[in-house]
Amino acid sequence: MWTSGRMSNAKSWLGLGVSLYFWGLMDLTTPVLSGTPTLPGRLEAFLSDKPQPHQRTKRSWVWNQFFVLEEYTGTDPLYVGKLHSDMDRGDGSIKYILSGEGAGVVFTIDDTTGDIHAIQRLDREERAQYTLRAQALDRRTGRPMEPESEFIIKIQDINDNEPKFLDGPYVATVPEMSPVGTSVIQVTATDADDPTYGNSARVVYSILQGQPYFSVDSKTGVIRTALMNMDREAKEYYEVIIQAKDMGGQLGGLAGTTTVNITLSDVNDNPPRFPQKHYQMSVLESAPVSSTVGRVFAKDLDEGINAEMKYTIVDGDGADAFDINTDPNFQVGIITVKKPLSFERKKSYTLKVEGANPHLEMRFLNLGPFQDTTTVHISVEDVDEPPVFDPGSYFVEVPEDVAIGTTIQTISAKDPDVTNNSIRYSIDRSSDPGRFFYVDITTGALMTARPLDREEFSWHNITVLAMEMNNPSQVGSVPVTIKVLDVNDNAPEFPRFYEAFVCENAKAGQLIQTVSAVDQDDPRNGQHFYYSLAPEAANNPNFTVRDNQDNTARILTRRSGFRQQEQSVFYLPILISDGGQPVLSSTGTLTIQVCGCDDEGHVLSCSPEAYMLPVSLSRGALIAILACVFVLLGE
Repeated sequence: MWTSGRMSNAKSWLGLGVSLYFWGLMDLTTPVLSGTPTLPGRLEAFLSDKPQPHQRTKRSWVWNQFFVLEEYTGTDPLYVGKLHSDMDRGDGSIKYILSGEGAGVVFTIDDTTGDIHAIQRLDREERAQYTLRAQALDRRTGRPMEPESEFIIKIQDINDNEPKFLDGPYVATVPEMSPVGTSVIQVTATDADDPTYGNSARVVYSILQGQPYFSVDSKTGVIRTALMNMDREAKEYYEVIIQAKDMGGQLGGLAGTTTVNITLSDVNDNPPRFPQKHYQMSVLESAPVSSTVGRVFAKDLDEGINAEMKYTIVDGDGADAFDINTDPNFQVGIITVKKPLSFERKKSYTLKVEGANPHLEMRFLNLGPFQDTTTVHISVEDVDEPPVFDPGSYFVEVPEDVAIGTTIQTISAKDPDVTNNSIRYSIDRSSDPGRFFYVDITTGALMTARPLDREEFSWHNITVLAMEMNNPSQVGSVPVTIKVLDVNDNAPEFPRFYEAFVCENAKAGQLIQTVSAVDQDDPRNGQHFYYSLAPEAANNPNFTVRDNQDNTARILTRRSGFRQQEQSVFYLPILISDGGQPVLSSTGTLTIQVCGCDDEGHVLSCSPEAYMLPVSLSRGALIAILACVFVLLGE
């Protein structure tokens, strides 16, 4: 039978204690051999790797567990325990063999005595137990004396690892003015020692730095606020040091620390205030609309959205003349010109400006009001301004037959400054290259300098200048639009050369031509022309004129029996009159060619003079000419 024992570093038999555990399972009648407890046969059968018969069978192996402390630092191998077989008579005939995890490397066995030693430093956190196998051999024959059996060496923990904050250092944020007990962050420390053995891994948290502002829960590691009304504007950053100590925090326990950097985030707990209750600004009266006059600033100790500002003009006599906008980058109020200013009309303005937080927190309203006001005085500074025309533009209508030197308009300008300097007038010659007009240098009277002709220029756009006598650099200008009105100064006339043809066999009252007229004038009621034979042809026996009352007239024959041999060409003078005042008229001449025609009125032949007609002939005239040419060629 086998027995096992283990001795501590103090060389006492700890194996006996283990054996006592098994001893409680033994029959009280079981004999004790060599002063070492042995296992009864029924337990040997239970621990055996092979099925056992029902009869009581003796076995020599004793199953056990060995325990050895980690982190042994001595110079000699660490004694672990002893294996012994009751077949061993102490004569060295039995050889003990060790195999399995760590055999020969971590653990060795004296093959004669069965003593097991550890030859390397053991660390439970690296490996908590080793499973090995032992066998007893006949040293002479090498034959197994006992079946191989397995046992375990467990590494017993000591408190050799301090708690560690694996996620540290920590960064956390908590709103300022938070109530006491507000959770900030939870820190966690890990201890590599055995949590099932003693208090080596039982961690307790405490705060080393950060009081009285923060506290830590000793069990959970939750950090909470511990002081009322912590103000970010007074202190924003806190460095808190948390300790985690094992052994339940008892004396002798190992400890680790971590740093928690806590930032107080901003809340809107500070109302804006104007450092200046009165601002004095000035602006030139010539400043354009939207130009900047100055800036006001309401200071807010908060930051971000809690420091955003909205500025408004809430009172004062300058609300119509000035505007204010908020610069979103710097949270300042920018005062700008809203409409043109005039030193002569108003020299100063007063504004009451309000700066307010648009984003409020209800729980801090009692710290308000969250708006403030300031007064802004704005002085308008005088500048030497150019002369100003009143009105700002002129429109003049003048008949085209106006006499030279006639005053058609008086232009007026004045110096808007207090000095009211004298004005001198002139015309910008680039706007009147034809020099049709002249302006009196002192009175501003605009006069004609040349005859006007609507048919040549119906519109004139000129620029009149006004200059201060004492400061010629100050020049104002005004546009003057002149419309030239029409008068009846052009007689109507034929738009082209008219020529007609009459057949020899034409009958009285036959239409030979329709004429029209043009007139360069443009009367308001439109053109109306009247046609008649000229006085010298009033009794013409051959042709007559019929007015169509639509600005055209018909030319008709008064007889029949025209003959080329008698007269091949007739010249008919026609009087054309307009309806203007006074009535103007002109005489146009219609040339009438006598041609031979067939019964249907088609031209067959004309006199030779027909070949010398101008280019601007009608289609009928051209056809008649070509027909005459063909007839002549055919003969």
